[in-house]
Amino acid sequence: MEQGLIFGCIADDFTGGSDAASFLAAGGMNTILYSGIPSPGFRLPEDCEAVVIALKSRTQETSVAVADSLGAVRWLQEQGATHFYIKYCSTFDSTPSGNIGPVVDAALEFLDVPCTLLCPALPANGRTVKDGILYVNGVPLAESPMKDHPLTPMWESRISKLMEPQSKYPAMELPSQLLRGRRQDMMDVISDFSKGQEHCYLIPDYTVDTDAEVIADAFGSFKVLSGGSGLLTALARRLKKGGAPQTVSTRTSGPAVILAGSCSVATNAQTNYYLSHGGAAVRLEDAQILNGRQTPDALWAQARTLDTDAPLIYAWESSEGLKAKRNAEGKALSALIEKTLAETAALAAADGVRRIIVAGGETSGAVTRRLGYRTFRIGQSIAPGVPILIPLEQPDVRLVLKSGNFGQEDFFSRALTMTKEL
Repeated sequence: MEQGLIFGCIADDFTGGSDAASFLAAGGMNTILYSGIPSPGFRLPEDCEAVVIALKSRTQETSVAVADSLGAVRWLQEQGATHFYIKYCSTFDSTPSGNIGPVVDAALEFLDVPCTLLCPALPANGRTVKDGILYVNGVPLAESPMKDHPLTPMWESRISKLMEPQSKYPAMELPSQLLRGRRQDMMDVISDFSKGQEHCYLIPDYTVDTDAEVIADAFGSFKVLSGGSGLLTALARRLKKGGAPQTVSTRTSGPAVILAGSCSVATNAQTNYYLSHGGAAVRLEDAQILNGRQTPDALWAQARTLDTDAPLIYAWESSEGLKAKRNAEGKALSALIEKTLAETAALAAADGVRRIIVAGGETSGAVTRRLGYRTFRIGQSIAPGVPILIPLEQPDVRLVLKSGNFGQEDFFSRALTMTKEL
């Protein structure tokens, strides 16, 4: 007998949602990813055990981000979810006026939960936490390339300091010796810290993959948890009561397109690799996007002239250029690029393209909204946190949507190979 929905996850953007869904599926849960808050008439598949709702709360106005997040929590409650997870980026990329604190504060208050975790770590992608400091590939967050993000530059490495200007509630660091020591000793320390506090946060060390099991065992019974995707496989294994997860085919026929709106260090390296290994591409030019020459029709027409069945259409910017665009004009250009790539994806789909690979969280959300896909099954992962998605609205399509910072250097080539019909 199916046990029904157990786990509800609210993600702050679409690639964060697909990232979370892939880790829940790896833990054995039958997982559905939904873009936005489901409509009143939406019915979950009977075998669904986990739902991930992908919002745009990462960069929304704070009041809207909080309202949307609580709307998602209410919907998940109505479907019977008993455990909730607020998913944000593993680099905790939030400015002093960012949305992580307000959203998680609101979830704690709404669900009347006294305490939760702040756990962004994902060692598989080089994100670790030691003594309360978040590291990216061994470098403190504020010294890493993430400091150059055009929308949410990362200005601090200590998680409690990142939360101070955002949250109403205090945070306590949990070092590894406390986590791995006697359970009662840790709970006594937490009890002393939380005395007199309406709500509070715990920041556990998480430096190696096995820490996930330790943390899930200690805190998996909490009604609300928050963090990156690193905990989700361990939590899924802990909560799932049995039965085999559904398997889905990740291959389909037809041509492909790669759309890269991200200009992160990782995506730039993936673009270079693809081009240096025989890939063909069209590069977006800021001036031509702004003056209306590089329209979606023009881009797709140019891409179709290339000698390839998998053209890459990409943005490019150096870290210095990204810094210069942290202003209203730069944000407007970013939004225009996202819209342009989303419209180009629609033209490609109308032309019979069934494999669509997108780099960049905001771009991915724009593409899925434009294509009209809302509900996805989760397939095999190309890289940690980047699964192949099968839209229930058009099950012969395969989508690969990656956060800008995720994936191996040969990611685009891997995605093409793993989605192509044999």
